[in-house]
Amino acid sequence: MERREFFRKSIGAGLAGGLAFFIGRPEKIIGTPYNPDGPLYDLVAVKGGEPELMYEQAIKSLGGIGKFVKKNQTVVVKPNIGWDVTPEKAANTNPKLVAHIIKSCLEAGAKKVYVFDNTCDQWKKCYQNSGIEKAAKNAGAEVVSGNAEGYYHEVKIPKGKKMKKAKVHELVLNSDVFINVPIIKHHSSSDLSLSMKNLMGIVWDRGFWHRNDLHQCIADFSSYCKPTLNIIDGYRIMMKNGPRGVSVEDVNLVKSLIISTDMVAADAAATKIFGSDPEKIDYLRIANEMNIGEINLGKLNINRIKL
Repeated sequence: MERREFFRKSIGAGLAGGLAFFIGRPEKIIGTPYNPDGPLYDLVAVKGGEPELMYEQAIKSLGGIGKFVKKNQTVVVKPNIGWDVTPEKAANTNPKLVAHIIKSCLEAGAKKVYVFDNTCDQWKKCYQNSGIEKAAKNAGAEVVSGNAEGYYHEVKIPKGKKMKKAKVHELVLNSDVFINVPIIKHHSSSDLSLSMKNLMGIVWDRGFWHRNDLHQCIADFSSYCKPTLNIIDGYRIMMKNGPRGVSVEDVNLVKSLIISTDMVAADAAATKIFGSDPEKIDYLRIANEMNIGEINLGKLNINRIKL
């Protein structure tokens, strides 16, 4: 009883924190047209809709996907597909969101859209049971394995403190556009799994990170790899037992989404939605100190949309 009560209170606090990110601040009304002469938003946060609609409103607010994806470009869309579980358990990115992002990139003229992840569970089962493989293929993407070391090539990380080099998947190295699409969830080792943590799925040796100060390695790699866009799925949020989760009892339906070109800012906003303090997430604090991005949301021009 005491354990269940602890989790009940923790989840309640998380929801309250998430709502606080949206309440009591100026909002843009849904459908407000993009104004190229208006303010340039550093971050857009949407709450209250289905994944496709939240994405549409957020990307419209940034001027449309055409600002980021040009004709004949190659795009990598990198969700979290790490776990052999169904979408309801919220261990992986929502397949509906992934599909809609792919469609929008192709509509913008992308020559090719690839989807992959270096999974934790058996990759074929992860791809299938997450719903992402089917959704991505139906949307027009090419789904590629991330389970063979031959796909990965060594790069140097000049600003790294603990991580000086890493093997990175060739699709990311060769693509014109890299769209990072993590899910907000609890993580037993890194506290939260968000945009920066999701980059572990584009490298071969994740074990190095865990053996050599996980939080510093997350920040180190983020100094090297900065995605074109970070689109954080907060439709369902795993509040405990992450990163894989145990059951749907771990999950809350929050219906939120964040987009930013700044991984640190995006993760800071996602941390707020989860109900935590960005300064208390070590890799975020370290990344801010390394000038990788901005952790202080008060310094940013944020468009908060409630549907």
